[in-house]
Parts: sequence; structure tokens; C-alpha cells
Amino acid sequence: MEPDRQEVYERIPWETLEKKGGDRQWLVYAVTGAIVLGALAYSFMRSQPTAVPPPSLAVTAATAPATTTRSNMDSTPSTVASPVVVAEADLYAVDPERIVDQAASHAEWFSVEFVGFDGSDQSQETLRSLLPVGLPLPEAAKDTQVFVDWARAKTVTPTGPTSFEVDVLIRSLVSTAESGFVRQPPTVVSVPVEIGEDGQATVTGVPGVRSIESGGPAELGLLEVPDEVASQVEGQGDVVGGVQGSEGSWQIVVMAEWADGVRRPILVSP
Repeated sequence: MEPDRQEVYERIPWETLEKKGGDRQWLVYAVTGAIVLGALAYSFMRSQPTAVPPPSLAVTAATAPATTTRSNMDSTPSTVASPVVVAEADLYAVDPERIVDQAASHAEWFSVEFVGFDGSDQSQETLRSLLPVGLPLPEAAKDTQVFVDWARAKTVTPTGPTSFEVDVLIRSLVSTAESGFVRQPPTVVSVPVEIGEDGQATVTGVPGVRSIESGGPAELGLLEVPDEVASQVEGQGDVVGGVQGSEGSWQIVVMAEWADGVRRPILVSP
């Protein structure tokens, strides 16, 4: 066997090299084209709009579930909401102080209109809207004028889960054709009030009226004020007495004249 020998060509076989190089070049072209097509496809998919799901519609009913109707031509449900009504159980869940305040304020309003009734058309219209149906309006003489000085709820007594008896302390002045305004003694008007399922307060019965019960005045026990202490409040009014604290300080009572010309006892400190 002949030993290996190296072949020596008189010329380089260019045709062989060109053939092999051509296969590699087409492979590069194919891979590059695939990459370009993939990039174009990804870019096209990213540019397409995304379908957004329709928002869900939440329908809330106050006391009854909503009713839906469906026709053959339209599959979209239509909703009819029931009127808002506050159940009695919901009233129990409300802050009790709010219900008491509402009953007290309504009783005060009613008492002002009830005591301040003067027979005018406006007075009749307002009081008729507050009185229970079937209860007659008050009767007032001609030219009667009533001015309510103040009205405050004194006590609120529960008579049921949403019903109350409200005692309103009221003070009024009355003027007739024969005399000017005359101050009336304080009066307590007892008003039965109910908070309905609609959350509104109404008078549910006949009001009661009674005179105010006073516990009598308290004993103040004014002391005589030393001259050196009284001189410290000179010019503020005539000194009528004072109260001395445990540490020796004084509070002095003087009769001071107000802008209306009335002299009233007030407390001043030296």
C-alpha cells in the first residue's frame, strides 16, 4: 500500500468552494428572513386593539329586589326600582340620640305653632299641617297677637320603640285689642310624637298643657365685702355683697345698669 501523499493541484478548485459557500449563504438568508417575519408578526399582534369586557351594572333596591323583563327582540334586562321606604327595623338601628333629637325638635316646633296661634290664615295653615287629622284648630279672638319668647324640650320619655312623650317648656306674650303685650307664665306642653317608617316625625295625639312646677329659689348667702376689696370694682356698679372662696379670693355682686336702662345684679371679680 502506498504511503499517504499530499495532492498538489496546479490550480485551486474554485467551483467547489463557490458551491459550498452558496449553501451557507442561503442558510443565513433563510434564518434572517425567519427572524424578520417573526418580528413583523409580533409587532402586528401588539398593535391590534384589545377587547374590553363591558362593565358590570350593579342595581340596588331599597326594600324589594329589582324586577327584570326580557323581550324577544332585546335581551338587555330593564330594571324598575321600588320607592325608598325605611323599615321599622332600620329605625331601630339608627343612633337612639338622633331619634330623640328629632322627636324633641318636632315637639318644639309644634308647641310654638300651637301656643303662638293667632287665627291668621298662615297660622291656621301651618298648624293644620301639624295637628292630627280630626283634631279641630284653636280659636282666637280678632286682633289677637301671640309672641312666643322661647320653647325648649324639657324631657323626652319613650312610650314605644319609635314613639315619645315630649314635655316642652314654653314662654309667650299675648296682646289683645284692650291691652298691649302681657307676659304669660311658663307653661309645659306635652306632645306625643311618633317617628314613622319614612323617617318623619308626626304628632299622634292631643297635646296636654300644665303649669310649670318650680322647686323654689336657692339660698345664695352673700357676705359683706370689705372696703379695700369693694374699692377694686369701683365704677362697675353698686356693691350689694360677695362670695369669698376658701383661698380668700372674692367674687363681688354689683348692680350694673345695662343699655336698656335696667339695673341687674351681675358677678364681677376684683
